[in-house]
Amino acid sequence: MSTRKASQGEERPIESRDQLAEPMQAGEKPASAWRIGTEHEKLVFKHDDKRAPSYDEEGGILDILMSMRQFGWEPVEENGPDGKKRVIAMSGDDGTISLEPAGQLELSGAPLDNLHQTCAETGRHLKQCKIVGEECGVGFLGLGMWPDKTREELPVMPKGRYAIMMRHMPRVGSLGLDMMLRTCTIQVNLDYASEACMAQKFRTSLALQPLATALFANSPFTEGKPNGFLSYRSHIWSDTDPHRTGMLPFVFEDGFGYERYVDYMLDVPMYFVFRDGKYIDAAGQSFRDFLKGELPALPGELPTPSDWQDHLSTAFPEVRLKSFLEMRGADGGPWNRICALPALWVGLLYDQSALDAAWDLVKDWSMEDREALRNAVPKMGLKAPIPGGRTLGDMAGEVLDIAHAGLAARARLDGSGNDETGFLEPLREIVDSGKTPAEVLLDKFYGEWGGDLGRVYDEAF
Repeated sequence: MSTRKASQGEERPIESRDQLAEPMQAGEKPASAWRIGTEHEKLVFKHDDKRAPSYDEEGGILDILMSMRQFGWEPVEENGPDGKKRVIAMSGDDGTISLEPAGQLELSGAPLDNLHQTCAETGRHLKQCKIVGEECGVGFLGLGMWPDKTREELPVMPKGRYAIMMRHMPRVGSLGLDMMLRTCTIQVNLDYASEACMAQKFRTSLALQPLATALFANSPFTEGKPNGFLSYRSHIWSDTDPHRTGMLPFVFEDGFGYERYVDYMLDVPMYFVFRDGKYIDAAGQSFRDFLKGELPALPGELPTPSDWQDHLSTAFPEVRLKSFLEMRGADGGPWNRICALPALWVGLLYDQSALDAAWDLVKDWSMEDREALRNAVPKMGLKAPIPGGRTLGDMAGEVLDIAHAGLAARARLDGSGNDETGFLEPLREIVDSGKTPAEVLLDKFYGEWGGDLGRVYDEAF
């Protein structure tokens, strides 16, 4: 989730609804300036007893963050719910290291030109995590969800927006607290050239997001036993908050563009307003009322562009639009799959021939088809049915072929002359085997682990 940085100077209030599309319009870039931003979260556990460390304890989350200073990272502070200033992130050349609600550690990487740079950034970060982990007595687990922890066993980080969200989540769904406290993801942020380019990329990636969910499915355990799902993290989103999640049918309607997304975001209830270094609870209130100066949390006050940017970060559909497109369908995973997710989406979306071919695969699906696939994937993975009497696994190889061609056409070479296509290899292995990462873990659980889920910590990095 986003880390809010204090605004610089005074901002003029939003004076016109037309201003609400400006962040999306400002994201337009020529293809030569398109970049790749990769975010990945990790579960943090103490080596001695496998519990999740709290913020303040010795060797806990604060110590982990502050230990990152040895690599050039600088602290980012925020006033907590009690008004006390605390470090909630670290900023550096490789982006931002931030905290998820229960102390999951996230790298929000810098915008980079190619996947070789992405993989180098990821490698640097994980090397730093390993060094800091040895100093603090912690390890990092690449899964989509805590495999053995109840909500009550997990700490809550002292970040202002999280307190507001945790109060609000139980009002709108039964699994929102699980989303906040127990899950991890990998995400990719990508650019577009124009409104039409954005719309085609949004539609294509949204239709194919269930494939990413299947390929990266990696959350088959809850509270120490199999949960009946391959991606329980994906299932959690189905009962988190219907106002701000889902497959967004309007994206596939004729005429979809920035204004229609603005309409959607105006219908998404608010969480908060950030003022004077503090989060003010506005949960359930309307940004439309805010535009009229009628927000109950701040009566008589009008929103600023930063308020709108904050609000754009509080919707959680399968693909999200801000000044770039966020791919949000994948479970967290180990090092080699972190690099594979941006490879998939860059291959499909950053070459026009590949984008057209990918859209051709899914353009005739009905909205009912898309919703059915989204609902089936958390349990069925690659075996989920798609139109035409096939399964998602049957189509997966075709999609990877398109992504491969797209990456080859980009011709971004490393120092040894290799292009970016090799980063798809972990996904090719999954498709060839027919087994999602979750099914591999389940095989181990019922086989070599002998039902001992504690062995999952052997997968740590």
